[in-house]
Amino acid sequence: MRDRRLAKGLGLLCLLAVTVLGVWAFWLEPDRVVVNRVSLSLPDWPASYQPVRLALVSDIHAGAPFITSAKIDAVVSAIQDENPDAIVLLGDYVIQGVFGGDFMTPENLAPHLARLHAPLGVYGVLGNHDWWLDGARVRRALRSAGIVMIDNAARKIERPGGSFWLVGIGDALEGAPDIAGAVAKLSDTAPAVLATHNPDLFPQVPRRIALSVAGHTHGGQVHLPFVGRPVVPSRYGERYASGLIVEDGRRLFVTTGLGTSILPVRFRVTPEIVILTIRTGESQIGSRPSAGPAR
Repeated sequence: MRDRRLAKGLGLLCLLAVTVLGVWAFWLEPDRVVVNRVSLSLPDWPASYQPVRLALVSDIHAGAPFITSAKIDAVVSAIQDENPDAIVLLGDYVIQGVFGGDFMTPENLAPHLARLHAPLGVYGVLGNHDWWLDGARVRRALRSAGIVMIDNAARKIERPGGSFWLVGIGDALEGAPDIAGAVAKLSDTAPAVLATHNPDLFPQVPRRIALSVAGHTHGGQVHLPFVGRPVVPSRYGERYASGLIVEDGRRLFVTTGLGTSILPVRFRVTPEIVILTIRTGESQIGSRPSAGPAR
């Protein structure tokens, strides 16, 4: 009798644990957003330069579960509260066919993003989902919101604290990426930041680039203790899943993004807005997440 009661009690505890984890993974965590403030020191950043603060936002997936118009407005407000020098949007603004979602057209999304502004500008590249819908259509909508689209292009960002280049590269899967062509447009030796949607391009990025930034992976959406990330949409597995990656003296930062794809689940991979401060120094990173808009 005692063994039966014990077994029943353990069974109820297991059921409770599974229920709590399910609620967290499919309801609470996907609905969160944190502002992840990251300070990154780059040895290739000139010592005479003042730090520059970039807001990175990726994988909005407007209309995915928990990514409503109100949520997007809250994200925009949180970005503006940080007063970044420039804002870089890393693709996948839309999404199609997500369970529990409600498709939002790029034309309906654009007015919400039009509230974004920064002293050095707001820039964007397209992601694979944008191309799967209609890349030209998404680009037109974003341009109507005042966002400068830089796929396979380079822009010189002039500022008193030290000018730098922002190089945009087309999506690795659908955007006909042209790294060599875009880098060839750098007409002087000012440091360069490369922005693209999919981090799988990183092995092809030359040393001329001080830092690459990307999204796309969602950090795998699920990060299990002792197991890792079961699914990461990358040919390299977990290699470029999230955070700072340093390879052969080159540096990449991958944000886990805001929305979800396939299933509306997040576990130990909280949706984020990244405020990235770049300064000169030895290669190191420090981060401090803070609570952001919940919905």
